[in-house]
Amino acid sequence: MSTPYPFTAIVGQDDLRLGLLLNAVSPAVGGVLVRGEKGTAKSTAVRALAALMPEVEAVPGCRFSCDPAAPDPACPDGPHEAGTGVSRPARTVELPVGASEDRLVGALDIERALSEGVKAFEPGLLADAHRGILYVDEVNLLHDHLVDLLLDAAAMGASYVEREGVSVRHAARFLLVGTMNPEEGELRPQLLDRFGLTVEVAASRDTDLRVEVVRRRLAYDDDPAAFAARWADEESALRERIVAARALLPRVVLGDGVLRQIAATCAAFEVDGMRADIVMARTATALAAWAGREEVVADDVRQAALLALPHRRRRNPFDAPGLDEDKLDEALDEAAADGEDDDPDPDGPGGGVPPQGGGPDDGGKGTDGPDDDGQDTGGPDSSDAPGGQETGSGDAPAPGGGGEQQPVRAGEPFRTKALSVPGLGDGAAGRRSRARTEHGRTTGSRRPEGALTKLHLAATVQAAAPHQRARGRSGRGLVVRRDDLRQATREGREGNLVLFVVDASGSMAARQRMSAVKGAVMSLLLDAYQRRDKVGLVTFRGREAAVALPPTSSVDAAAARLESLPTGGRTPLAAGLLKAHDVLRVERLRDPSRRALLVVVTDGRATGGVDPVALAARAGRLHASEGTASVVVDCESGFVRLGLAAQLARDLGGSAVTLDELRADSIAGLVKDITATRKAA
Repeated sequence: MSTPYPFTAIVGQDDLRLGLLLNAVSPAVGGVLVRGEKGTAKSTAVRALAALMPEVEAVPGCRFSCDPAAPDPACPDGPHEAGTGVSRPARTVELPVGASEDRLVGALDIERALSEGVKAFEPGLLADAHRGILYVDEVNLLHDHLVDLLLDAAAMGASYVEREGVSVRHAARFLLVGTMNPEEGELRPQLLDRFGLTVEVAASRDTDLRVEVVRRRLAYDDDPAAFAARWADEESALRERIVAARALLPRVVLGDGVLRQIAATCAAFEVDGMRADIVMARTATALAAWAGREEVVADDVRQAALLALPHRRRRNPFDAPGLDEDKLDEALDEAAADGEDDDPDPDGPGGGVPPQGGGPDDGGKGTDGPDDDGQDTGGPDSSDAPGGQETGSGDAPAPGGGGEQQPVRAGEPFRTKALSVPGLGDGAAGRRSRARTEHGRTTGSRRPEGALTKLHLAATVQAAAPHQRARGRSGRGLVVRRDDLRQATREGREGNLVLFVVDASGSMAARQRMSAVKGAVMSLLLDAYQRRDKVGLVTFRGREAAVALPPTSSVDAAAARLESLPTGGRTPLAAGLLKAHDVLRVERLRDPSRRALLVVVTDGRATGGVDPVALAARAGRLHASEGTASVVVDCESGFVRLGLAAQLARDLGGSAVTLDELRADSIAGLVKDITATRKAA
């Protein structure tokens, strides 16, 4: 077994270490999500924590690590008699991104369950992690239903496995740690809320700290055992402090004044639900125990808020997590002042909540209200010459996009119509297009390939029934053989690669028009986020096209690139389509099961070179020949319309929608299905 890097040897990363240690003191805090760029010691810190965890006493031979002092009466390996256990180190169990549901929660032997009535259960990773650490690296890339399962188990302290009426339950209490790189995509807000704490990590820009990191890492790589021995005393002292804090934790007092501060802070930051209040209370209690105190103080509440609230402030994928510390201090001070009054005045029970929700500090908070107001008033007023968009700087011959204009803010996002890829896919679970999946409605059955995961009971009985006499059936039970088992085939939804090809040329450059176009693309990005798609962004202007964002799960990264997108110059439409073709070709090699949806946002105009419209048509037909599903968002406006975008859609073998028709509440129609257009073409 390799020697882990010592926890106490990690340089800096104070918030990361504190978040992990608080969960070690009080697992009821609910785990920690570590967000940060690559190479910031996220995984190193998590793996090092295991060496600090106190040893576990377990029932000998129990696969579920039952505590011999209080064995689980429902343990599948039980019942156990209370008695002496065996000591072992706390485990760190890692959940790989590609894990199946059966690998996570365990699997039942369906054949024995049907033929013998025996609950033969093979434990999963949740059982292995009981009373230890469950570490999920790149948790944002894990399938949503697996994240739901492990978070449910962490919240309930138990795992349930159900298969065709046969169920098994076992204890699953563990310290949950997830790490992620936000550049690779975000977790849904509902899942973010389920993590107790979150910490942001980044590499230090301090030269001395960076030198020390390299020095220690090189020393560890040269001789791990000798390096660990140098830190043995610090590791032992930290381990003893964790044990002492655990022992002190039940005696820590959480006073009414502190509870008032917690409630007022959560109300001031308008977090949804009550989970934030509970997590803050548990975190503040753990902080007091970690400091060796028996009473929670205001500083504990402040630190708890910095760890428990930032990820709960995120309302949509374009919001950056964070907390206004000035507003936090103001909320704590006002709650403390209200608590000092402590009179029966009718305003008293509010705990200072009303001032937090509607005060001037809330109204002037920065991103949502003022930006929306500025955007709404600035959009229409900023464009008073619709005709100028047709002739402005569309043919400016400057290289790289001459006649460049400053980026325009996106218009208000809206709910878009459903766009899907035709046919039945086999891609990653999502919510856009029809696909064969592990979850969804049952559509048929087949012989299992490998382990049986979803039994089709009726088909299994039908397969076994003709052979009962030949198999010597004598009782009421059905004699089932392995060859009789049938796997249920199910149809659900998959996530796709949505590749945006956005016209940023001069013909799109009028401010009102570009604001509306960006708002439409933002709306489609939000829809892609909700449907669990990957997204990519290709733009074209001037004399060339560029990949503004390679395909990624980070929708907010695409939104940021779109916001800063300049406009102006010629319209190399063919170059944009060919660049998109190159991106899709590479992605098919990387992930052949993920189908693509090409979304071209343009007015259909093409300039530059010899016969640019014909070149664009040929590029469109190239996509059509490879079966790429596509939709053209027609941005043409004005009294005179050339219909070039609709012609491009026909060349692509897809459909065209105007900006107005893209809205879900548009009276032009409810859903424009790509398949219908393709059949009509």
